[in-house]
Amino acid sequence: MRKYDLVCFDMDGVLTTVRSSWAWVHECLGVDSEPNYRAYCNGEIDEDEFMRRDIALWKGVKPDIKIRDIAVLFRDMPLIDGIQETIASLRDNGIRSVIVSGGIDLAAKMIAEEFGFDGYVADVICTNEDGSLTGEGRKVVDLADKGVSVPPFIERFGTTKERTASIGNSFTDVKMFEATGMAIAFNPTDPYAEEAADHVVRSRNISDVLEYLLDEERFTRRRCRTRSRRSPRRGPGPDRSSCGSSRRCGLCPWPRPRPSSRGRSLSLWHG
Repeated sequence: MRKYDLVCFDMDGVLTTVRSSWAWVHECLGVDSEPNYRAYCNGEIDEDEFMRRDIALWKGVKPDIKIRDIAVLFRDMPLIDGIQETIASLRDNGIRSVIVSGGIDLAAKMIAEEFGFDGYVADVICTNEDGSLTGEGRKVVDLADKGVSVPPFIERFGTTKERTASIGNSFTDVKMFEATGMAIAFNPTDPYAEEAADHVVRSRNISDVLEYLLDEERFTRRRCRTRSRRSPRRGPGPDRSSCGSSRRCGLCPWPRPRPSSRGRSLSLWHG
C-alpha cells in the first residue's frame, strides 16, 4: 500500500534552479528588486505592495510589456533535473502531485502542463484585455502561510493531511510543512526549512526525493528497473541510455521526453 496520496511541491528553488520566478524576470529585464525584497522581509511592505513594486520595475524598462513577453522569458528559465521522472513515478504509483508557490502562476502553469502535475496554485500578474500589465499582482498564495493552500488540494483529491507530503526549500515553506504529514527540505536555503522538515535532500536531481515518497518495495523496484535499462555505450558520443538522466533511452514508459534542464534552453517548451 502506498504511503502518500498527494505531494505538494514548492516551485521556486525546488523545481527551478533559480531563486524565484520573480527574480528570473528581474534578471532577464536587468532590474534590481533587492530593496523591495528587503523591505518585504523587514515588514515594511506587504505582499501586494511587493508585487506592485516589482512589476513597476518591469514597466520602467519596458512600458509596453505584456504577459506574453513574460511567458517568453519563462521558456528559458532553468529547471532542476529529474522532474519528468519524479512526476511519472508518482503517477505510476497512484500519487497526485501539485505545485504550491508564491511565484508567478504563469510559470507554474507552464511547468504543470509540461510535466503532468495534477494542479497548481501561485500568484497572478494582472493584465488588461490586450495582455498588457496593469501594474498589479493578485496574491493567491500567502507567503506568510502557504499552509492554507494545502487543504483545498487534500479535499479535492480525497485524502488526509497524514497521507500528504510536501517539498520546499525555505522559511516560507515551513507552514506548508506543518500542513502535511511528511515534509522534505530540498536543497534548503535557510535553517528554518531544514529544522522543520522530516528529511533533508541535497541534490541536483529532484528524483532523489522518491526514496521518501515511495514505500521501500516500490522504490527498490523502481531503482532496479532504472538500472536494468542502462546499457553500455555504443561507439563515440555521449551515453544517452541512462534513465537516471532526462535523456530518452527508448525503453522508458515516461511520456514527452525532454533534454536535461541543466545548461540548456527551455525554448523547447510548448508555448
